[in-house]
Amino acid sequence: MDMETAIRERVSCPRLDGPAPTADELEQLLAAAIRAPDHGLLRPWRFIVIQGEERVRFGEMLAQCCREDQPDLSEAQCEKLRQAPLRAPMMLIVLAEVTTGHRVSVIDQIMACAAAVQNLLLCAHSIGVGAMWRTGAPALSPSLKTRLGFCAEDEIVGFVYLGTPCGNGKEPSVDTPASYMRTLPDA
Repeated sequence: MDMETAIRERVSCPRLDGPAPTADELEQLLAAAIRAPDHGLLRPWRFIVIQGEERVRFGEMLAQCCREDQPDLSEAQCEKLRQAPLRAPMMLIVLAEVTTGHRVSVIDQIMACAAAVQNLLLCAHSIGVGAMWRTGAPALSPSLKTRLGFCAEDEIVGFVYLGTPCGNGKEPSVDTPASYMRTLPDA
């Protein structure tokens, strides 16, 4: 699939089944991700691959960390967190390991990681791998960042679920660029 087609036709796949991407496909996805624009060549992106039984262990970690951050979480909310990694046969945790005090701002480093995720999503679509990028409360969890071995200033950019698309997927948007254009206001 050519890149323009991948861009125009890519959609999120909320329902994913096995098989997970192969080792070669995962390598392709990550190779695409690390080609993202990166101010200052800081390479802030970090990826943690979760698959197989690790998904159960990570689900428990999610529930524990979110409960540490929000002690009033209900048991139903904790169970939903435990089940989240089981949505797909593979998931990636994408983090921005930022360099503070650098001429490249922290937000630029985080945006470089977001661009890496977009590259990964486009590559996934082009090779037939279903993907869904999620964030939510766990991405904001200070306890989870620490548990994963990262610092307070680092950011979880998201969780990318990967697998084989199942069921009816979303249709690509038919919006036009003109819908999003604005003019420069008068002084």
